[in-house]
Amino acid sequence: MQTKHKVGILGATGMVGQRFIQLLEDHPWFQVTWLAASDRSSGKSYGEAARWKLDTPLPASIAALPVSPASPENAPSIIFAALDTDIARDLEPKFAAAGCAVISNSSAFRMQADVPLVIPEVNADHLALTSHQNWNPPATSARRGYIVTNPNCSAIGLVLALKPLAERFGLRAVFVSTMQAVSGAGYPGVPSLDILGNVVPFIRNEEEKLEAETQRLLGKLEGNRVIPLDARVSAHCNRVAVEDGHTESVSIQLATKPSREEVLDAWREFQPLREKNLPSAPLQPVEYAAAEDRPQPRLDRMRGRGMTATVGRLRPCSLLNWKFTVLSHNTIRGAAGAALLNAELLASQGKLLPSVSSS
Repeated sequence: MQTKHKVGILGATGMVGQRFIQLLEDHPWFQVTWLAASDRSSGKSYGEAARWKLDTPLPASIAALPVSPASPENAPSIIFAALDTDIARDLEPKFAAAGCAVISNSSAFRMQADVPLVIPEVNADHLALTSHQNWNPPATSARRGYIVTNPNCSAIGLVLALKPLAERFGLRAVFVSTMQAVSGAGYPGVPSLDILGNVVPFIRNEEEKLEAETQRLLGKLEGNRVIPLDARVSAHCNRVAVEDGHTESVSIQLATKPSREEVLDAWREFQPLREKNLPSAPLQPVEYAAAEDRPQPRLDRMRGRGMTATVGRLRPCSLLNWKFTVLSHNTIRGAAGAALLNAELLASQGKLLPSVSSS
């Protein structure tokens, strides 16, 4: 690109907001020019307002940016939203109504009929739903705003692994048990005395999200609505003492009975974004780890710069057809990186709103 799109981050001081800042540093298409957070941070420089928790330095240019009020006045037309659900439910429509493209990581509108829930490799065609949204833009605005969402952090790795199999063989049933990293709970997250040396077999609303979002992501767009995939999905969700990386044990029933090599071929040949040249898209969105004890969070979460889902341990299932393990980085592929890839896809389709600066 000859120019970069100006972008803003809502919820910039939180863990997902920080991950957005990290991933957007030196991005070839986007430039962060606006940051917003809670009232207690407004008016401070970002360096003063944020407790930077990531393993790369806070960029000096971002540290010097002022934290603005969480209001669409003076915001750029492209907004990455990293907000808690209740706050997102109030703020995101205001930004869309002001003519902004809101690329959201929140669950607030994921299941709303006219809001696309998108993984670019899986259901890019669902972005057409943006044309059916009406957030009552003011008469003075020449821009039509919209909201696009990415899935729950545990759904993304699962659905990336399921998509090529559902396409080739048909999918009838999924049983999944997750082992989810503590970073998925944000900061400060789960108290240390609750999680160290422990497994917590409950994450509020997580199982319901994982089941419903999987069916919607693998569903079919018909006109102005998505028909969910007609497959049974049952989920158990657990919090474990791992810093980053969600691991999931999966059993599936397929409509036909492929061989092991046919399943491996489906994953290996799954490269739907290969020709699009999106900066954050991994060359191989689903990668098989052949070692009998892989994938592991410590060893595999950063494959594809944290954007690849790693599968392993493919073997027959005595109850269904096949079972395997899938691992994905929950705050990169499962959060900020997912939204960034959605924005890149929108940009490649000419659907981002015209707010640019010199590169």
